[in-house]
Amino acid sequence: MNEPSVHAAPLRRRSILQLALAGGAAPLLGTGARAQGKPKPSGQIIIGFSQEPTVFNPLLPHIEVDDGVHMSLFSPLWAVDPKGDFLPRLAAEVPTVANGGVSEDGLQWRVKLRGDVKWHDGKPFTADDVAFTLNLINDPNFPAGTRSGHELLRDLKVTGPNEVSWRLDKPFSPYASILAWTFIMPQHLLAGQADYRTAPFMRAPVGTGPFKWSERVPGDHITLVANEAYFDEGPYLERVVFKYIPDLTVLYTQFRTGDIDYISLQGISADHYKEAKALPNRVVTPNPTASVENFYFNLGLPQFKDLAVRQALYLGLDKTSIINELYYGLPRPTESYLPQASWAFDPDLPKQVYDPARAKAMLDAAGWKPGRGGIREKDGVKLQFSNSTTAGNHLREQAQQLLQQNWQDIGVAMTIKNLPAAVMWGDYWIQSRYETAIVGINFMTGPDPAAADYFSSKAIAAQGGSGTNTMQYVNPQLDELLQQGATTLDRAKRLEAYRGVQSLLRQNLPFLPIFGYVLVEGTKAGLSGYQPNINVRLNAWNLNTWRWTT
Repeated sequence: MNEPSVHAAPLRRRSILQLALAGGAAPLLGTGARAQGKPKPSGQIIIGFSQEPTVFNPLLPHIEVDDGVHMSLFSPLWAVDPKGDFLPRLAAEVPTVANGGVSEDGLQWRVKLRGDVKWHDGKPFTADDVAFTLNLINDPNFPAGTRSGHELLRDLKVTGPNEVSWRLDKPFSPYASILAWTFIMPQHLLAGQADYRTAPFMRAPVGTGPFKWSERVPGDHITLVANEAYFDEGPYLERVVFKYIPDLTVLYTQFRTGDIDYISLQGISADHYKEAKALPNRVVTPNPTASVENFYFNLGLPQFKDLAVRQALYLGLDKTSIINELYYGLPRPTESYLPQASWAFDPDLPKQVYDPARAKAMLDAAGWKPGRGGIREKDGVKLQFSNSTTAGNHLREQAQQLLQQNWQDIGVAMTIKNLPAAVMWGDYWIQSRYETAIVGINFMTGPDPAAADYFSSKAIAAQGGSGTNTMQYVNPQLDELLQQGATTLDRAKRLEAYRGVQSLLRQNLPFLPIFGYVLVEGTKAGLSGYQPNINVRLNAWNLNTWRWTT
């Protein structure tokens, strides 16, 4: 990452539910309906991931890398394209007011489904699978990754083999975007499981997507093969291999030597960008993303409950050096959880400054006095903690070393405790067992600024909630703003609410925003179909259209 001039291009942002209510969704023609005599799949692609996918039921808590596999194995009712428009998948059309699928007030929904879809095991897909999936998410005995939006469902009914309807308890603007991220699961294979986390399905998942499960070698790779009965366009490739290489330098080396055809998830690290651009027979693209690099606190720990500590750590963080010296100036500093391309982004948030002297004065005033070894303490609590991230991510490891020195200068001790990705982003992260973490997060719901899964007090998994508020942040005022933003269809009122969310987060600093990602990805020349999409968490969203052209 080496070009300061690369930044996010303006995108057509819109409230997705308003889009649906206005009848403005993508043309309802399907996205390349299955044609007679379409080509037989051929060739394979090897995709390099820096982390290992481990969760193969997408309704369970999981992280971004798992999405890379889910998007090829399973199908949602509709997907979302790079412009923020919906694309029908299992639904025959995206429900709107214009086509009678959504009522004027946004409460009544009726979804017509395709009648030509089969599960990978040959069983027919029906409306019963949709009802099963939505009911399962709301089952209190099911450890759902999120119930945001789904908990508003009432009167869920199967009105025919290819039609399902429901009522929302109140308007919820992000729900159409949530459904674009909700993969439908097979009732005939999952109903009645005693423990969904250890069910046989997790070892051999069955979906309706363009690729079928073939094998998994833990610690090395997953192989998918073409679903030749896929209902939509493609797939054109016979085989997809997801190979995990946690060391980013090794990952890049394998892309450079041709062992990897597409480098994804963390992508090409900034220190290799200049060389990568000059590689023959490679296409290297810097893409703005919705992900934000953050320093995360576990607010369950006593030292982080004091706002003055969090403020002082932010003042003592040399953000400019991280961006310019480690990431070669490619990312953009941010104060928000939203990407700068979002219609709800607040450009007027106070800008962080690096001011160690002020940080020390703030800690002094708050009663955190230097003790043995110069480490500050107060009421028997030392201002020391560990920091964790993915082992092998050398840029984050360098950032940790810089932060370690930054904060040592103000009397704070940080140790480094990095873990393999499968461990780091498992229960250690989800159940808030870390002390602090460096993490890149796409907080949005598709193209929508709703972020209750990360910020709501009901989304703390470590406290029995459903969501990924792993910092264990509780703020009733923030809960109210999140609710206001989600339950009105008025864009101006939503904007006001989400500006309030950003302001509160900036004031209270439950996490320290560092920069908005520009992800440098690369493919071999001759690979067609790759299309960056800021509205999904990984750019392997449309593998069904990928093919080799040379």
